[in-house]
Amino acid sequence: MTTTLRPAEPLQQHPDGTRSRRYAVCVNSRPVGEMHLGTSPSLGDSVARVIDLTIAEPDRRRGRGTVAALAAEEVARGWGCVRMETVVPAAADAALRLFGALGYTLRNRGMEKRLGGTPPALPPGSRARPMTGAEFDAWHETESERYARSWVERGLPEPVARAKARNDHARLLPHGLATEGMLFSVLEHAGGRVGTLWLALEEARAFVFDVETDAAHRGRGHGRTLMLLAERQAVEAGLPVLGLNVFAGNTPAERLYASLGYETVTHSLTKPLL
Repeated sequence: MTTTLRPAEPLQQHPDGTRSRRYAVCVNSRPVGEMHLGTSPSLGDSVARVIDLTIAEPDRRRGRGTVAALAAEEVARGWGCVRMETVVPAAADAALRLFGALGYTLRNRGMEKRLGGTPPALPPGSRARPMTGAEFDAWHETESERYARSWVERGLPEPVARAKARNDHARLLPHGLATEGMLFSVLEHAGGRVGTLWLALEEARAFVFDVETDAAHRGRGHGRTLMLLAERQAVEAGLPVLGLNVFAGNTPAERLYASLGYETVTHSLTKPLL
């Protein structure tokens, strides 16, 4: 029996510059599932993403999903893409096994923590204050460069990585330091600056976009204090959940978040198209 993808709609061109198309997964022309394939809104037209892949229960565990995912790679090559990506819920063990067997590797994990109603206290000697305009300008320049380099290290061509850094910051921070719903804080300890925090207050949760201990003060527990500050600000804003992303291989950060009670909710997986 032959598993194929059959277009279920015309190719869609979206206002943000991405494209996508839905397909029926068929076995000898019999529909057994659905595939939604698109290009990445954040990484550009050279990266395709499996937005959704569903196989009907009676046809699972027969390799239908594997063949459909491989067929999606051929479609992506036809679009001129050089990389695949997908996001898999942490509880979806079968999907993780499927994409792992196809050569996808972990790029980053989405983590969340449910918060109580009482803001945590900061350790003695530590205090937070809002970031000044001058501090924000210096932070933004450094952060933009660091963010771009982090994507280059993960295989993105440098021009694409720098474009992503510019576009992401322009989208998230249209008014810079004054952008609504964004909190920029400086952590001080014993009267001196030791780190910074960028926290977004979203509709249903808060999200840590950046947490950074200054180089001269690392290894002294200030990263934990910055995360407690994030929890404190989220609780004070009435938000019950705090989320973040952590890149694969950042072992110190992974250990810190696990020790603070964060749980993985999504895996972002990627694969180069050869």
